[in-house]
Amino acid sequence: MTDQATASSKPASTFAETARKYALFVLLAVMLVGFWSAQPAFINSANLFSILQAVSVVAILGVGVSITMSAGGFDLSVGSVAASSVMAASYAMVVLQMNAFETLGLVLLMGAFIGLVNGLLIVRVGVPDLLATLSTMFLLAGLQLIPTGGRSITAGMMLPNGTTAAGAYDPAFLILGRGRLFDTVPYPVVVMAVVAILAWFLMERTRWGRVFYAIGGNETAAHLAGAPTKAYRLWAYVLSGTLASLGGLIVASRVGRGDVSAGNSLLLDAVAASLIGFAVLDKRRPHVLGTVLGAIFVGVLLNGLTMLNAPYYTQDFVKGVVLVGALALTFGLGKKKR
Repeated sequence: MTDQATASSKPASTFAETARKYALFVLLAVMLVGFWSAQPAFINSANLFSILQAVSVVAILGVGVSITMSAGGFDLSVGSVAASSVMAASYAMVVLQMNAFETLGLVLLMGAFIGLVNGLLIVRVGVPDLLATLSTMFLLAGLQLIPTGGRSITAGMMLPNGTTAAGAYDPAFLILGRGRLFDTVPYPVVVMAVVAILAWFLMERTRWGRVFYAIGGNETAAHLAGAPTKAYRLWAYVLSGTLASLGGLIVASRVGRGDVSAGNSLLLDAVAASLIGFAVLDKRRPHVLGTVLGAIFVGVLLNGLTMLNAPYYTQDFVKGVVLVGALALTFGLGKKKR
C-alpha cells in the first residue's frame, strides 16, 4: 500500500517540478497571446524589437548584479554607475571634444575602476557589500552633478566657469544606441545578446563560473578548497561596474545628451530582473538566462499594458506584483517537502 502511494505521488511531484521549472516561459507565452488578441499591433516585429531595445540596458545591468550575487554579494551602485557613465560620455564629447572611440574606452575604464573600488572596499577594507555599494551609489549620484553645476549636458551649453562648450556628440557614437543591424535589429539588442551569451558561457560553462557559485554557496568552504575567493569577489564587482558603464553608454547614445535624471529607475529594474530570474528553470539562484528573461518578461508586460492604455502610474505596482509572484513561486510554492 505504501509503495502504491509513493508511486502515485511521483507523477504529481514530477508535474509540479516541471510546472515550476517552465512557469515563467508559460506565463510569457500567455501574455504574448493575450496582448496580441487584445491589440493585434502588439505582435508585429517593430513593437517586439522596441520591447527588446527598451529592456536591453536593464538586462545588461541585471547580468552584472547577478554576477555579484552569484559570488555572495550585491551591487547597489549599478544605477548610479550607469547614470554617471551617461554624464561622463556627454562631458567627454561635448566639453573635452573626444571622439566616439576615446569616449567608449574612457567610460568603460571608469566603470571598471568604480567596480574595483567597490571590490576593494568589500574584500580589503571589510565593508559589507550592501553598505559599500550603497555608499558608492550616493557618492556617484552627487559627483556626476559637480562638473556641470547640476545641469544636463548638451551641445553649446554654458559651463560653470562662464565659457561655452565647443564640442558635440560624435555621430559614430550615436550609432550604438540608434543604429540597426541589417536595418532591422537595434544595436542595443545586439549588445544585450552578446553580453548575455558571453556571461552565460562564463558562468555556466567555465571554471570561473563554478568558483563564483561555490563562493556564493559557502565562501569558507571554497577558500578551504583552494579558491582565491577575494580575487573572485573583486572581479565580480569589476565586471558589474563595467557592464553598468556599458549600459550607461547605450543610454547616452540613445538620448544624445547628458540627462541628469538618466538611470533613476535602472537599479530597481535591474535588481527586479535578477530576482525574477531566480524562478526561471527553478534554479533558485542568480543566473544570466533567468535575468535576461526576467527583464524581457517585465518589458513585455509593461509594453502590453501601455498599448492597452493602462495608466502609467500603475507600472511600479505591476513590477512589484510580478516580483512578489516570482519570488513566491521560487521560495514558497517551490519549497520541497521534507
